Amino acid sequence: MGEKMSVNGKTAVITGANSGMGKASAGMLAEKGYHVLMLVRSRERGKEALEELEKDFPGSFHMILCDLSDGESVRAAAEEISRKCSGLDILLNNAGLITTKRELNEAGLEMQFAVNHVGHFILTLMLLPLMHEGARIIQVASGAHKWGEIHFDDLTLEKNFRPFKAYGQSKLANVLFAEALSRRLKPYGITVNSCHPGAVGTNMGVNRETGFGRGIMRMLKPFFRTPEEGADTAIFLATDPSVSKITGRYFYNRKPMAVARKAQDQTLSEKLWKWTEEFTGVSFQEMEKNMVNSSAGE
Repeated sequence: MGEKMSVNGKTAVITGANSGMGKASAGMLAEKGYHVLMLVRSRERGKEALEELEKDFPGSFHMILCDLSDGESVRAAAEEISRKCSGLDILLNNAGLITTKRELNEAGLEMQFAVNHVGHFILTLMLLPLMHEGARIIQVASGAHKWGEIHFDDLTLEKNFRPFKAYGQSKLANVLFAEALSRRLKPYGITVNSCHPGAVGTNMGVNRETGFGRGIMRMLKPFFRTPEEGADTAIFLATDPSVSKITGRYFYNRKPMAVARKAQDQTLSEKLWKWTEEFTGVSFQEMEKNMVNSSAGE
């Protein structure tokens, strides 16, 4: 089974850690003394990022393969983390996807919704038994939640797909998920917050197979934040003492900001929560049974 990992009792998990804000976040947390488990989709790109980060912070990282569009891959990653870690202090749900055309995963979900919401839902709930009072969950969302709608009658957007319609739906789901989870975890002293990183120059909108969008990204790069600047608020939420007790909020530039009215709708968040639990078969109540100090939730 191998030894449990815990460096100074400070362990973090980051999704999408092989590039952009995820890679920057990994380095920033390592600098603060965390051992970082880097969840990556591509073994090759993940290994390149790991080797580069190790030059500055040797021994501070461990790579785990995790395709957030594939529920089985997410479950396998969560189980591997549970085998390797005695506890988890930070879960940074950083990975994000935007596609230029409608794509479905093997389960029939629209790909942006599958990666940005459903995959993170499975991972987060499965890792809850590793978390303790004072642990923090950060969901990287977006101002795009403001134009998003949850299309329960057509979640795959078969009738009218547009890239930013799909992205907005997934980002609204991020904010709703963070709010609903924060209420459930408040009795345990585990905080859950979401944040908007701003416009960051990453490869998120670039098609990995065709390279489409790369030229546009290069042209716009001078107007974007660097990955480190984009990651700043997430790392602030993950580590700063001033926000250790704050939960269920949405931040931008290290400050709590108002979210769209629909993102405050508890009826909507509970409807999405119920749908996601039923679709994934991952239940908060089941995970809660194995949480540290489970009596706190009784």
